[in-house]
Amino acid sequence: MKSYQNPKGTYDVRPDMAAKYQQLEGILESIAHFYGYEEIRTPIFEDTGVFKRENDSSDMVNKEMYTFSMNGKDSFTLRPEGTAGVVRSYVQNKYYALADQPVKMYYYGPMFRHEHPQKGRYRQFEQFGIESIGAKSPMLDAEGIALGYSMIKALGLKNVRVRINSLGDDESRKNYREKLAAYFRPHIHELCTDCQRRLEQNPLRILDCKVDADHPVMKDVPLISDSLNEPSKAYFKEVLDCLDALEIPYVIDPKLVRGLDYYTDTVFEVENITGNAGAQATVFAGGRYDGLVSYFGGPDVSGFGFAMGMERLIMLAEDEGTKLDEMPKTEVYVMSLGNVGTKPLEIATECRALGYITDFNYASRSLKSQFKTVERSGAKVAVIIGESELADNKINIKNNRTKEQITVSLDEFADALDRIMEEENEENSL
Repeated sequence: MKSYQNPKGTYDVRPDMAAKYQQLEGILESIAHFYGYEEIRTPIFEDTGVFKRENDSSDMVNKEMYTFSMNGKDSFTLRPEGTAGVVRSYVQNKYYALADQPVKMYYYGPMFRHEHPQKGRYRQFEQFGIESIGAKSPMLDAEGIALGYSMIKALGLKNVRVRINSLGDDESRKNYREKLAAYFRPHIHELCTDCQRRLEQNPLRILDCKVDADHPVMKDVPLISDSLNEPSKAYFKEVLDCLDALEIPYVIDPKLVRGLDYYTDTVFEVENITGNAGAQATVFAGGRYDGLVSYFGGPDVSGFGFAMGMERLIMLAEDEGTKLDEMPKTEVYVMSLGNVGTKPLEIATECRALGYITDFNYASRSLKSQFKTVERSGAKVAVIIGESELADNKINIKNNRTKEQITVSLDEFADALDRIMEEENEENSL
């Protein structure tokens, strides 16, 4: 018999881990709602053209996508990121025609990238992100960063910093690409093959290279700030003024370019600078994009967004002592003694309908064995069904904290259980 394991770079979200994701998602969703964002769910796979745009130089597009064909004609790709699919949906559903812009959306779900697995980085990973599409404003950029900043603060992350830069408008980036190409061309044979490709496609991508990050040629690279025109400089200054007004600390990193080609103007990364993820680790990142909506056939409107990896968030939050692993405990356990037929199932179902997390004894076991199960489960109440009590239409309820046990009629059971659970909840809140 062949033994199977999960594919490299993937993992099972076991029941003891699932509660962490549920709690984290709940925290992120609630904060997104406060900022006026609503959920959108896009397909896990899209037409490859949604992600692979003409002359795209990013590693994600060129080396990391999972692409397949069902009939030899149509090409589909498992989504490697969330923004492109959300923008495609914005255009397809004509959200640009809504009277009130921008449209604010958040998403959550699995993404897929064929990259080298490492701590906190997988080939299938969970990502939470936001997109604000249809308007351009420095206040929107700052608000988006503030939203993500609020999320990580709610998770107890303290040692974080915002790195921010401006890529400028089309004119500014064109001027900068020409300067970079002229600077790198005499040295390009010294750099990796990816950088040699990037020189022709988009020289900005060379600045994001991990292989050549310490190469001497990187030390004196031209800075994009010297290529920004006046409108781009003014826009960036307003973004920084907004962050100052919100008292969000930041550092300007003139070499920050991000890993995707569609970014314009504001780009940023929020890093954890201590802890389990190493000396530095990106917690969430994103920026503004001006040409993506029009690429999908929509109007020439702008968008802003960011994304954060759930695996890394959980790791960093727990490193700070935030508890995300407390699964809901069994509150009521239904025990049975003797031949009581289907009554345990009926009573357990009634308890669940009353709103209590309930389990019950499925097999023929001694009371001693069942009480051990009750103890391990941490149930507040044990409901005991015996043949003699059932014959009299009665049932036993035991408070596992006080050890007090009462016998009530089946008609009184629901009210009696509610009273005991209410008393226990009050006791636990003291």
